[in-house]
Amino acid sequence: MSTLLLFAAVVLLLLLFFKVPVFVSILGGSVIYFLFNPDVNPIVFAQQAITGTESISLLAVPFFVCAGTFMNYTGVTKRIMDFASVITGRMTGGLAQVNVLLSTLMGGLSGSNLADAAMESKMLVPEMVKKGFSLEFSSVVTAASSMITPLIPPGIAMILYGCIANVSIGKLFVSGIGVGIWLCVSMMVVVALVSKRRGYKPMRTQRLSTEEIKKVVPPAIVPLCLPVIIIGGIRLGVFTATEAGAVAILYAAALGIFYHELTPKAAARAFKETVTTTSSIMLIVAAATVFSWILTKERIPQMLTAWIVNTIHSKYIFLLIVNIFLLFVGMFIEGNASMIVLVPLLAPVAAAYGINEIQFAMMYIFNNAIGALSPPMGTLMFVTCSITGCKTKDFIKEAVPFYILLVIDLVLFTFVPVFTTGIVDLFY
Repeated sequence: MSTLLLFAAVVLLLLLFFKVPVFVSILGGSVIYFLFNPDVNPIVFAQQAITGTESISLLAVPFFVCAGTFMNYTGVTKRIMDFASVITGRMTGGLAQVNVLLSTLMGGLSGSNLADAAMESKMLVPEMVKKGFSLEFSSVVTAASSMITPLIPPGIAMILYGCIANVSIGKLFVSGIGVGIWLCVSMMVVVALVSKRRGYKPMRTQRLSTEEIKKVVPPAIVPLCLPVIIIGGIRLGVFTATEAGAVAILYAAALGIFYHELTPKAAARAFKETVTTTSSIMLIVAAATVFSWILTKERIPQMLTAWIVNTIHSKYIFLLIVNIFLLFVGMFIEGNASMIVLVPLLAPVAAAYGINEIQFAMMYIFNNAIGALSPPMGTLMFVTCSITGCKTKDFIKEAVPFYILLVIDLVLFTFVPVFTTGIVDLFY
């Protein structure tokens, strides 16, 4: 590693430490390298920044973000929540169980964990507190369940990983179904145990009448068909993962028209939110592409692969070290930014050990999800606490059972391939 690259990396980390926006921090480190390296043409800086955002596959990002915002502004979220309450209303924990299931179902519609956390913090947490749940527990359940969203297709993280590592996005989507369902079930078990110990009651003790079920279930079935359409269309070759995003927008718009809730004002707000969300993602992609080019030019991926393979002879030790490293990185750096910088380094090493690319991808994405919930810079934690008014220290204390669960699930995803590749093998 050259001294100049080391200096650029130090500048990048310092900027991140002082909470400078992620894309500015990455560009800052890259600028240092280009300014003081006489062997590199500065024009390459602009070329790489632009090239990084020109991938056709990345079109899926604004498409699915737009579809998700349409869902939120057309009453779909409320219908899904009512459907979730029908399924989990008699379970111990009541509204907390609704919270977890709603995140899982919305994962197939929005693809954004922050959007999911913000939505549920506004809709469900006040109701949970009214029903006797503590503010801290309500906030933790909301943030923790929102981790499921990027793991359920069409999660934005899976699209970015597929583009970076040249992995089938369709296979990642299919794998995400199994991973997301397992995480949902295990989280609901923890919620039930905690709720039983604290005396949190179910929403109801009697079954709903047939009339009540008919009133709630049918309106939710049509929106819930979207993940089925996406996965089925990709698997049958009707459309690509990118084109599936466009299909999702049309589907969401059709639902809004059908429900008579897609007003011009709501559409304008949805498009505005799509632009701002997509812009923030693409700025990070552009900046990280420049830095990835620098790493490639310095042959860091090749050197790292050779060093690790010659030093660590067991793939299980490698996976253990990578998990510890990613958990640490996730505490300080936003998941998409770390993915764009680290995946080009780590994916080739994993391939050299013969690790299944889908298994490694889902393990990596799950690590990012844990980082979003972890102090000191967990984005999910801060978004949820800022809306609910929960103190960060109380949040962390309340989240301990969920952290333990997440570590157990991470071990399963890392060392038991069937959890990440079982459904993929069935489909493909």
